Amino acid sequence: MATYIILSRFSPETFKDPKDFKGVADKVASEIRKRCPGVSWKQSFATMGRYDVVDVVEADDSREVERAVMIIRGFGRCSATETMPATPWESFVTSLGQEAHEMAGRK
Repeated sequence: MATYIILSRFSPETFKDPKDFKGVADKVASEIRKRCPGVSWKQSFATMGRYDVVDVVEADDSREVERAVMIIRGFGRCSATETMPATPWESFVTSLGQEAHEMAGRK
């Protein structure tokens, strides 16, 4: 499965009172479970930067991740999202070593 990072920023209309956010989050999670069965949620973090939430998900099909992001934007009333594929560090470093080895063999 591929790993994706989803960054989300709430719009001012997302909730009037912070205690109401749990209902919004529950609705988003419910819709994603129903409409995106191939997306596996790994972790979510509240952040204090340009984005309000960082979600880490896994999926075999990037189109399901796209669908999940649209659910986040629509039901979560987010003003912005950004999605990035992510490679575990060890896999990334290993692939660099293999690529260097393959390039050396071509010379």
